[in-house]
Amino acid sequence: MKRASPRRVGDLLTSALPQIEDRLLEFRIRRDWPSVVGREVARRARPEGFAGGTLRVVVDNSPWLHELTLRAADLTGQVGRRFPAVKSLRLTLGTLDKEAASTGSAPPRPIPLTAADRADIDAAAAAIPDPGLADAARRLLTTARRFPRVQNGSRGVV
Repeated sequence: MKRASPRRVGDLLTSALPQIEDRLLEFRIRRDWPSVVGREVARRARPEGFAGGTLRVVVDNSPWLHELTLRAADLTGQVGRRFPAVKSLRLTLGTLDKEAASTGSAPPRPIPLTAADRADIDAAAAAIPDPGLADAARRLLTTARRFPRVQNGSRGVV
């Protein structure tokens, strides 16, 4: 019997739960951002979100926003070469979130799950035939619901 070749967990998750594909891509972009755009740009601008082929990037001051707007085609090319799903950039002025590890701030508090949350998670995991993968997906979805990302000052369910 021929064994299947090893597959990355991210590939398994996106095939089982297609709705998290953009989140995984967004995570990879955030992780690789300094190496893609360079340290100086990464100090002043950070990816904020990804949807529909557009990467939203927050820039910390007006002069840098102007500079990066002028260089938008080049930056889009750099990011697009590493992440082909990114077709355009949307640059906005805002405050850069500091990484929790670098600021020493307290970790976010978990939000208790409601019965509806548990039902949604169970329904999504029930669609996965592999018990081990279903259990992993259940844990991932539970964590995503208990620790949602903070956007615009309010917690939003991911």
